[in-house]
Amino acid sequence: MATPTTPPPADLKNVQGDIIVGFSKRTESSIFFQIDNAEGFRKQLPLLVPKITTAAQAADDKDAIKKHKRAGHKDLLKISGLNIAFSQSGLNKLGVTDDIGDAAFKQGQLANAQGLGDKGSTIGGKFEPNWIPAFKNAVHGVIVISGDCQSTVDERLADAARILKLSAHNGNCHEVLRLDGSARPGDEKGHEHFGFLDGISNPAIEKIDTKPFPGQKTIRQGIVLLGRNGDPTKRPSWALDGSFLAFRYLFQLVPEFDDFLMHNSIPGLTPKEGAEFLGARMVGRWKSGAPLDLAPLKDDPELGRDPQRNNNFQYSFPEDIQTQDRCPFAAHVRKTNPRFDLEGLNPPISTESRHIVRRGIPFGPELSRQEKQQKTTLQGRGLLFKCYQSDITKGFQFIQEAWANAPNFPPFKPADQVPGFDPIVGQAADPTSRTMSGADPKAATTNLQLPTEWVVSKGGEYFFSPSIPTLKSAFGRA
Repeated sequence: MATPTTPPPADLKNVQGDIIVGFSKRTESSIFFQIDNAEGFRKQLPLLVPKITTAAQAADDKDAIKKHKRAGHKDLLKISGLNIAFSQSGLNKLGVTDDIGDAAFKQGQLANAQGLGDKGSTIGGKFEPNWIPAFKNAVHGVIVISGDCQSTVDERLADAARILKLSAHNGNCHEVLRLDGSARPGDEKGHEHFGFLDGISNPAIEKIDTKPFPGQKTIRQGIVLLGRNGDPTKRPSWALDGSFLAFRYLFQLVPEFDDFLMHNSIPGLTPKEGAEFLGARMVGRWKSGAPLDLAPLKDDPELGRDPQRNNNFQYSFPEDIQTQDRCPFAAHVRKTNPRFDLEGLNPPISTESRHIVRRGIPFGPELSRQEKQQKTTLQGRGLLFKCYQSDITKGFQFIQEAWANAPNFPPFKPADQVPGFDPIVGQAADPTSRTMSGADPKAATTNLQLPTEWVVSKGGEYFFSPSIPTLKSAFGRA
């Protein structure tokens, strides 16, 4: 019997940007569309390909930015990126009916909403989530455009719209929703709206990220790209070097979250210090990005901003005894990346297939004075969450359903300490059951009641981002 061969590494020129090499961005727009004229769209799609940013170009952009900064320049280079992806209904519309091998993608996120824990109501035996209307109807695809400023993004969008004939009247396709995001201003750049430094623990990708930071997990290319080493699923040949995109429109109730922290601040500290400590215990990192596992009692901003140290931890303890002393089991970053909690077992449980590459960006304004005073959200803000993987059922869907929403995960812990829900993104069918243990390090067995969900989903969809060669051939149908 022949020994299976390991697929060669991907050519970065064949992979769309933002998947394995992220876009350099200060702002980003996602244009969700429906296809009206499939034949016309297929004819125009190859003409868009020269405008699409490849992973190689995204890498060159990052190098150009580094060189620009080293030269002492303070201004931003005019740089933008463009990516296009299609839902299962979009592929169907284009006449592409091959099974790509992902049940979640084939089903679509609307059908998966209740399983993810999104709130809604059941009418006539059918569950309907509390989503915005655009995501309750068919979304055939999304164009993601990033840039140094909104005018750069708009310029790139106008060009793409012209090529694809994206128009509300007599075009090949029309826009059903546009969502704009941008990095937060000033010192909050890189932080999400709750105030915590984001995007720290993405994995390194084999033969692409050749110098991983200490503690950064290196995963095989097939965990992100279809058909590459580490992807065991049989795929159509045209799906090679594509990736599945899970998009979520997540609203954050920031003043309500801040108010909860103040009213439940950890005792023995000033109210402000106790609130900051509780927030860190719920997230698993201080707002600076410093992990609790390395800075269990006090923030260390220097540690938080140091990529050589801020991810170099495992939740490993003397004699392999797992505890919540330094970091609660339910803390967001521990729930979604359990590290030694699974990989330190005998035999170890590998988490490689659970890794996702996150590319989200905040949206919405900063808190207003009125919101701070009333402790109530009056303006929409949150995260345009995006993540890439080669298998949504093993990646995003599994992390949300089997880890964040599962009160007994991780399963290997002291018998008297049920971890509880991920307090940030964990969702429960019964809101009163949303609790976590270990919020107070001196009372690990005490459950903290989490009275509300501070991250609220308003919709989303699962997409497939094809390779450059596949787009050039319009899925072999040009």
